[in-house]
Amino acid sequence: MKKNNMVAMLLAGGRGSRLFDLTKTIAKPAVHFGGKYRIVDFPLSNCANSHISKVGVLVQYESVLLGSYTSRSSTWGLDSKGGGVYVIAPREKDETGLGLYRGTADAITQNIDFLDQEDAEYVLVLSGDHIYKMNYEKMLRKHIEAKAEATIAVQEVTMKEATRMGIMNVDKTDRIVEFEEKPAHPKSNLASMGVYIFSYKALRKYLKEDAKDETSAHDFGKNIIPAYLKNHLKLQAYRFSGYWKDVGTIDSLWEANMDLLEDNNQLDLFDPSWKIYTEDISAVPQIIGPNAKVENAFITQGSIVNGAVKHSVIFSGAKVGEGAKVEDSVVMNNAVIGKGAKLTRCLVADDVKVPDNMVLGKKNSKEILLVSKQLIAKAGEENE
Repeated sequence: MKKNNMVAMLLAGGRGSRLFDLTKTIAKPAVHFGGKYRIVDFPLSNCANSHISKVGVLVQYESVLLGSYTSRSSTWGLDSKGGGVYVIAPREKDETGLGLYRGTADAITQNIDFLDQEDAEYVLVLSGDHIYKMNYEKMLRKHIEAKAEATIAVQEVTMKEATRMGIMNVDKTDRIVEFEEKPAHPKSNLASMGVYIFSYKALRKYLKEDAKDETSAHDFGKNIIPAYLKNHLKLQAYRFSGYWKDVGTIDSLWEANMDLLEDNNQLDLFDPSWKIYTEDISAVPQIIGPNAKVENAFITQGSIVNGAVKHSVIFSGAKVGEGAKVEDSVVMNNAVIGKGAKLTRCLVADDVKVPDNMVLGKKNSKEILLVSKQLIAKAGEENE
């Protein structure tokens, strides 16, 4: 296949309100994951491994940290000649004035000049809050072979899960014939993954038309995809069978971390053939104390464990004190678990200090307990 100019546009401006205190001061894609990574490392690494050299990162909410982090193109090997990571925030323009991105489609519309400048032939639209590995080059190949105007990555889910997702109904050739958003009675179980490839010429036309529609939500799922279907443009489904998880909630973020502990987990962060790149945190080696007990745990460099850790993920710089017990939990960067403390089914936010002997979480709880600085402060007030 000849070399085609596909430009990736990574939607990374979300507030991430369902992650509560984890995103009070940082954007959702910048949240830590898996010990030493950030969520945004995954789509950026996918681009690098798929030989996509031009990536626009569209930032908005709490953009300073995320922007400075993603602008280091060399981290992901995207600093090749003619390529790189371009951090793009909403800009004041003569014809539009100053405004935030109004929706996923509007974020691309406001940056049509960037796509024109990069001479895009195809546009890959990605979400910045998903954990997965995908070869976008293979997806582009299918898009071209199908002579589609848009290709949407889909994954089979249970019919129960389908009621909470955007569902693509297809014919026998996997051409998309209908899109249903969170259907009460789904006709299929092919869920959209929020990964799109568009042929740019048609996309540009539909984005321009959508921008003029004052009633539009300026959203791919609500407006652009339905417009393509209404006008009989060819939309193709691309079936993906690997690991993929939307980590937009505390429970799903915890689950994705726990998945790392499973035997033969599909994500496999140790796979040298599809490396997940991240910043060099220059952390000191991990320390496992003489009285520590570690069972089926993911312990990152720079952490110190002197207590018992079972089926848990311990991030860089975290400390587990003597006599402490951490089970089925995620302890994020630089958090400190005090001596004798007991944590079960918890997700401990960055920099939180759990006092000595504090007990948090329950074995049979249906929900994961987010341990934030606010929670610790409130617990301290109640104990006074």
